Amino acid sequence: MNRVHTLICSSDWWRRSVERDLLPWALADLDLGDDVLEIGPGFGATTRVLARRPGRLSVVELEPRYCARLRRDLGERVPVIQADATDMPFADGRFSGVVCFTMLHHLPSPELQDRLLGEVARVLAPGGIFAGTDNLGTGLVFKLIHIGDTLVPVDPDRLSGRISGVGLTASRVDKSARSFRFSAHKPL
Repeated sequence: MNRVHTLICSSDWWRRSVERDLLPWALADLDLGDDVLEIGPGFGATTRVLARRPGRLSVVELEPRYCARLRRDLGERVPVIQADATDMPFADGRFSGVVCFTMLHHLPSPELQDRLLGEVARVLAPGGIFAGTDNLGTGLVFKLIHIGDTLVPVDPDRLSGRISGVGLTASRVDKSARSFRFSAHKPL
């Protein structure tokens, strides 16, 4: 991330927005179960809120510096695994829920985004839920804070088909003015 992006994602403003708006909207009416995986939390604003929920939370993050920071901030209660989410080191069917928030656009190609979706389907237990959010990627400010960063926006109108293509069902995609949320289930 560039400096502006880093400043925003590590700010108190972002932490409050995540807790007050983003996560309640993204996870409304969803039961993630008791063993949840969060993919790509970066600075961990979402992770800190998720860690207060009942059950077990694990994190997979690619960037070693973010992993070190998350381990320092969260201690042993949340396992932080440094790994590529397109090739995760977890057993098939391990998690009751998998989540990712405003990170899909950081994967450098639609093909890698689809590999991540495939990995989610693999590590998700039958009946499990995949949910998350991302930005529509259309606003000038959003584009400006990604100068020098990876920015491959996900088309929310095509996301359901991409999710179904990896074997998840009953996918839902809802848009707001700047963002979208999604959820899907792994068939029993």
